[in-house]
Order: sequence, then C-alpha cells, then structure tokens
Amino acid sequence: MSLPPDGLPIYRVLTEPDDAAFCLRVSAALKMGYRLHGAPAVTFDVQRVIVAQAIVWKGLHLHNSGNARID
Repeated sequence: MSLPPDGLPIYRVLTEPDDAAFCLRVSAALKMGYRLHGAPAVTFDVQRVIVAQAIVWKGLHLHNSGNARID
C-alpha cells in the first residue's frame, strides 16, 4: 500500500483564491501522486473568487456507497 509522503492525508481539499498560486498548488499535488476527485467548487466572498478542489492519493478508490479502498 502506497501512502502520501510526509504524513499528508490521503484525501485533501485545497482552497484559496483563484489565482496562479492555487493552480501551482494543485499542479504540485498532481505531480506528487494525487489525482483530482470531482469538480472544483467556486464561490465569491465579495472581494475575490475562492476555489476548492478535492484531491485523493493515487491508491485510494472511493465508491458511491461511501466506502474507500487503498491499493
């Protein structure tokens, strides 16, 4: 079973303003071995657009039943 490095969780939600820094953060996670989970969520906080993207570790398989399996 493969786990993320440095004690990172197998499921993460990245959130921050929608800018280049966010895109770089998501790209770094993908290079590390995470994969996107679902569509991004976007909201507006009166000043800026905030985006959230769920990511899961490459060995995690989520099922519609809510169960998860790690290979």
